[in-house]
Amino acid sequence: MAGVEAAREQVRMRMLYGVNEADEWYEFALGPERERIWERFREIDTRLIRVFLFDKGGPDPVTDWPTFRSYVQAVLNVGAIPMITFAKFRRPFDDPRAIRWFAGQCSDVVWNCLEEWGPEAVRDWFWCVWNEPNSDWIGGGVSFEQYRRIYEAVAEGALRWLEPCLDGRRPLIGGPAVEGFQPFWMDWVWRFVNEIDNSLIGFVDWHCYGDWREHGEAGAPSDPGAHRALMMSFAPEYEARARAIGRLLHGRDILNICGELNTHSHYWEEVRARFNQSVFGATFYTAALLRLMRADVDAEMFWTGTDQKGGYGMMVDGGSPMPAFHAKRLCAQHVRYGDLIWFPASEPAGGALDLVVASDGGGRRSALLVHLREEPATYRLHELAPGIAELPAVLKIDATTGNRIVAEPCAGVVSFDGFGIAVVTNAPAGEVDDGLI
Repeated sequence: MAGVEAAREQVRMRMLYGVNEADEWYEFALGPERERIWERFREIDTRLIRVFLFDKGGPDPVTDWPTFRSYVQAVLNVGAIPMITFAKFRRPFDDPRAIRWFAGQCSDVVWNCLEEWGPEAVRDWFWCVWNEPNSDWIGGGVSFEQYRRIYEAVAEGALRWLEPCLDGRRPLIGGPAVEGFQPFWMDWVWRFVNEIDNSLIGFVDWHCYGDWREHGEAGAPSDPGAHRALMMSFAPEYEARARAIGRLLHGRDILNICGELNTHSHYWEEVRARFNQSVFGATFYTAALLRLMRADVDAEMFWTGTDQKGGYGMMVDGGSPMPAFHAKRLCAQHVRYGDLIWFPASEPAGGALDLVVASDGGGRRSALLVHLREEPATYRLHELAPGIAELPAVLKIDATTGNRIVAEPCAGVVSFDGFGIAVVTNAPAGEVDDGLI
């Protein structure tokens, strides 16, 4: 009966894996280890990379086109699609001349990209207008009315050049890239799709982190273990938000993209790094990915791909992987775009575990397990899902493995020492060996 139920609930995995490349864009685009970084991104099936203009210290395409070209070309060298973000301008937001000036700059970028890389490539690119406009700290203090005028001017200017090469398809222009900690963030999404002509909108971009507080700060639990447990309980919120936005977009032919996510966004680097660049952070991120898959989100984009410093990156020091990279690798290599996937009907182990089973429809089959609690646990695979206990190999990262993936034969059980991620799989031996770093 369980096998019949599983087959009935299978769906195609259609979520694109992606990353943001912002503050450390130079190392990604032009640094001495750039080719190593590009290969790492290929290993985690990176299909969408968000880059920034007019913010984050990115190259100015108006005054330094060659460097900007290298930035975009790095995305293409990975094999990914760029999401070019026109982040903001520093002139009065209510000044019509300032808006025309900014929209003109943005449309010039679109035109030059068409000239540089050709219409057949550029028509598939994404164009995001602004970054977190609902946050005074990040977005510069823009009201929705101001943002709408900016968005419409930029979108209309971009569409003037894109429309001839779209062949009737909707342009991949979008926003509002809302910051999810702000109260009434959903108001921005609702107004975005209800007050702006939908012919100018190709996707909705929204951002979400697990927390921003240090232990004991602003009402957070002072006990570290209690705080981590509280944060882990937030992972289902990704599914709830994604489904709410999905209902709003139903029938509109507009993509639903979680354009920025990570575990923690504290304003001090050492605090956020302790959360983000740890096995706990890798576990939280993977739990969020499974929730986004359930909600049929079109793309997710981790903040950030690389860091020299900053406390966010899944890679540091020119491509050295952190636990989130290893977790993403397990997920991307064993739950692939286009796979048939299914989730258990009820929460396994009383909510201590999340699980997805993936198959290519032929012979390859894998199950990804995420242990969501800090205490040790052992799971009998035949109790979790039909057919996975017979899969021959286990790949795992937890407190016992250090900052690497460890492979071992499968004996019908998987054990975790606290938070962790594991895959049981029948993938060919070469693919399993590639998982060892």
